[in-house]
Amino acid sequence: MTPAIRLGTRGSPLARAQTELVCRALAAAHPELAAPGALETVAIRTTGDRITDRPLAEVGGKGLFCKELEAALLERRIDLAVHSVKDLPTWLPDGLVLAAILPREDPRDVLIAKVPGGLDGLPRGAVVGSASLRRQAQLLGRRPDLRVVNLRGNVGTRLRKLEAGEVDATLLALAGLKRLGLAPAGAEVLPPEVMLPAVGQGAIGVECRTDDGPLRTLLAALDDAPSSICVRAERALLAALDGSCHTPIAGYATCAGDDLRLRALVARADGSRCLRTERRGPLAAAEALGRDAGLELKARAGPGFFD
Repeated sequence: MTPAIRLGTRGSPLARAQTELVCRALAAAHPELAAPGALETVAIRTTGDRITDRPLAEVGGKGLFCKELEAALLERRIDLAVHSVKDLPTWLPDGLVLAAILPREDPRDVLIAKVPGGLDGLPRGAVVGSASLRRQAQLLGRRPDLRVVNLRGNVGTRLRKLEAGEVDATLLALAGLKRLGLAPAGAEVLPPEVMLPAVGQGAIGVECRTDDGPLRTLLAALDDAPSSICVRAERALLAALDGSCHTPIAGYATCAGDDLRLRALVARADGSRCLRTERRGPLAAAEALGRDAGLELKARAGPGFFD
């Protein structure tokens, strides 16, 4: 019998739902993988899942949701790793490759509040829970009267804390809510003009070993070209900025026909300064557009902005 393909994932309900989407896509593209036992899900608890009482920026950044999965890949305890692309660090470890990007879900953010009226309807001084410096910076840039506090945990945990009155509102990714089949009361989808998404938000990425030719061939059938091109542009922006986990960075690329549009920003965490730029060009130049936008923002920000 052919050994099962082992898919590594975090253990949260959202991570498991995303891994199930990958399993379905693999079985649809390769009918032999629909057989019982052909695919095996391996849940791995990451440092980011264990440490929930401190902001991510204080304990190492988004890579904390990936490093145990990547270690398992390199040690051949799993064959591929399923990630929310927004959680991937700027550079992957040597020997690993992002082999497929599934069709991207809506990348916008959602404000969920206990009072009606959306963002502008929040009372002065309202407490908003979020662990994201990107969300905090854009929120305070628009509403400096609000108070943002650290709120960690999976989607269900954060919604329960909101319901319990620990905060007046919180921000979540629309993609995660949709994949979990959730439609919370008091939700307002925020347009990119108000809240520019994180790099890779809404995209599911599948990582494997660079030298695993057969598996890379299988995964090639899952790669959605428009989503992959947009993600590459956004990650090129991130690499050019070379910002730390203490720097709010946002990037959102869309494509129409053969044209790509990339919107990007960097900001101070307190919202006091926000720099934006935009690029348009052919899909073939996606990564070049991302790098160019990142270099512009880095130059405009000047020394000390990314410290």
